[in-house]
Amino acid sequence: MGEKYVVELTAEERQQLNDLVRKGRALARKLEHAQILLKADQGRGSGWTDAQIAEAFDVSVLTVGRIRRRFVEHGLEDALVRRQPKQTTRHKIDGAAEAKLIALACSAPPEGRTRWTIRLLADKVVELNIVEDVGRETIRKTLKKTNLNLG
Repeated sequence: MGEKYVVELTAEERQQLNDLVRKGRALARKLEHAQILLKADQGRGSGWTDAQIAEAFDVSVLTVGRIRRRFVEHGLEDALVRRQPKQTTRHKIDGAAEAKLIALACSAPPEGRTRWTIRLLADKVVELNIVEDVGRETIRKTLKKTNLNLG
C-alpha cells in the first residue's frame, strides 16, 4: 500500500506539520498522523517504509497506508483529521410515529389479550399505516428508549 501512495510534502506542508508536532497542542490522533506523514515524506530523500513507521508509532501497517492514501487522494487536512462515519440507515420511526406507537402501547390490548406484545405492536403499526414496515427490534428499542413497560 505504501508504494502506491507516495507522500511528497511541499516545504509549506512540511513546515505546517513540524509546527503542529512541535507545539503539541492538538488531538493525539492528529499529532500522530502528522508524525506519520513527516516520516513517510519522500520529498527530502527517502521516507521511512510503512513497516518502520508502524513499528515506531505502534500502529498497524494498514493504518500507515490509509493515512498515505488519504493524503494523496484528499490532501493534508483530510489525512490529519478523523472522518465522521456516514450514517447510512434511515430511522423508520420518526417523532410522530413514535408518539403513535406509545399511544397504541398505552391503549387497551387487542381482544383476547391481557397486554400488548412487541410482535403485536409491530404488526399493528404496519396495519394502521403508521409506518410502511418495521421489525420487532425497532419497536423494542423505541419502547426501551421511552422507558415504556409493556407489563
